[in-house]
Amino acid sequence: MFYNNLIYFLVAIFVFSTSTAPKTPTVAPQLAVPLFFLLLFVFSRVAARLYGRARRGSSSQYFAAETKLSVLAVLLFACMVYFLDLKYYLQPLSLGGRLPILVNAAGLGVFFLILSIMWLRARPAYEAVFARSYSAAGFVLSNIKSNLPIVLPWLVLSFVFDLLGALPLPRFQEIMSSPWGDLVLFLVFVLFLALFFPPLVRWLWDCRPMPPGPLRDRIESFCHRQNFHSEIYLWPLFEGQVLTAGIMGILPGFRYLLVTPALLETLNEEELDSVLAHEIGHVKKMHLLLYVLLFLGFSILAGSLAGLLPVLILGSSLFYRLLDWFNSSPEVLFGALSGLALLVALLVYFRFVFGWFIRNFERQADLYVFRALGTARPLVSSFEKIAALSGNIRDQKSWHHFGIGERIDFLERCERDPGLIRRHDRKIYLALGIYFLVILSTVLGVRRVDTERLLAGYETRYTEAVLRHKVQQEPGNSLWLQLLGDLLQDRQMEKKARDAYERALRLNPMNADLNNNLAWLLLTARDRSLRDPRRALTLARTAAVLKENGYILDTLATAFWANGLVDEAVATELKAMRLDPENRIYYQQQIEKFRTRSWEEDSG
Repeated sequence: MFYNNLIYFLVAIFVFSTSTAPKTPTVAPQLAVPLFFLLLFVFSRVAARLYGRARRGSSSQYFAAETKLSVLAVLLFACMVYFLDLKYYLQPLSLGGRLPILVNAAGLGVFFLILSIMWLRARPAYEAVFARSYSAAGFVLSNIKSNLPIVLPWLVLSFVFDLLGALPLPRFQEIMSSPWGDLVLFLVFVLFLALFFPPLVRWLWDCRPMPPGPLRDRIESFCHRQNFHSEIYLWPLFEGQVLTAGIMGILPGFRYLLVTPALLETLNEEELDSVLAHEIGHVKKMHLLLYVLLFLGFSILAGSLAGLLPVLILGSSLFYRLLDWFNSSPEVLFGALSGLALLVALLVYFRFVFGWFIRNFERQADLYVFRALGTARPLVSSFEKIAALSGNIRDQKSWHHFGIGERIDFLERCERDPGLIRRHDRKIYLALGIYFLVILSTVLGVRRVDTERLLAGYETRYTEAVLRHKVQQEPGNSLWLQLLGDLLQDRQMEKKARDAYERALRLNPMNADLNNNLAWLLLTARDRSLRDPRRALTLARTAAVLKENGYILDTLATAFWANGLVDEAVATELKAMRLDPENRIYYQQQIEKFRTRSWEEDSG
């Protein structure tokens, strides 16, 4: 369940951290709060029904109910974030934006609250399936401690860097904003995983050192023969009844070999050695470090994709069609599409890319048994026992491990053809080489793209979309119509610009700039059918009465000229020159034009 839970928490963290707190909530607080608790109540009832069915079943039915409800919990959390504006209510916790991690931690706390409701409903079924009694609080706390390691690195490092960012440390801020900043973050992340994470997880999972005795001596002896050193702990996963083992920690002094009591009781000595060989194989093949690099790879890819997203979205006709279909704010739709694209990238990456690697890492660890024992027969026997005792799951597929049946079949093929082992290793190394080459090529390729230049080509269209939405939001505000008209006139969409000005004038007929801009359009439109010099003169006179500025008098002078009143045009332009001496050359050129050419000749 660990890898599934990893996906759930990654999605929850992503949904919350990429959302923005609106200035005002979409749903009024007096309605949002009751809806919040109503959603929790409905979720609780659904959880009670699903776990009620699992109570009389097997562990596989219990885990199936948990999977369905975990997915539902993620969807419920996303609904609270996007539709109930959860971040709006938690934003004050950031202490004025100085510690945003406090808001993110609180958001994660809400997700844990949803899961806690699920765990409360799961307790009766868990007690029936695993024959263990818990208090309600104890069971919830146990599940929180089991899942906390998934988010602990993110929480701790985010808090540390937010805290350092809030301190007056100019040198540190300079380093973090430099090209070396991401490298510093990564090194600190690896250091935390290597030194502090394993002991924390060991404590959270209530692991206890394996007591001295013949069994421990035999395990230590086997590890010593493999030149492997690790502390050995009993892992009470699901009351120790799950048949599994694990390895945790990158550095030898901070490495722990975890074994469940049920596994020790079920396997014979050779079978136990084969499972230990599998865990040692993870270390020998450096899988634990490669997991960290695969996480880093997604961060790099997501960062590169985030830089290109504005270009891809704003340059797409679909974006503007969606604006019309949903009648949505461009900012909201842009944020939603950006978040959706990154979320899809996250799910695809971890489900397929990361999933492919960890499946094949597991297979590579399986193959270490040939080096340790010379044969895979004990490991095959172990897998057969685990499959049978875990609910006949031999043929069950897994996205993060190959199915047990698939692993057995491959081991038996390698038993017959040892060359498959070397070919599998080569496949892994080739895939890693291609992976890192793709990462490097993506980073270098994105840096060569001039996103600012590309975005400049889409800014006008996006601005138009924003203004149209403002017009729909505030139909009584002439400012948005005026700005829209100005933009459309710049884009030479003259008929639409005229219509926007006309609508604005009906709302605010005494606006000098509106009268002036429409007058100028009626005088200079490339589409001659839109020209109307007589109305332009009326509008320009109104504008000049309301505001006597150089550019307004220039429009009035042009209107006089268009109507054959050359002397009035020259006199008005001279007056504009006196009011606006900085543009003297332009006004002189206008006067010369008025005296030497007719409006019809100039506009022809």
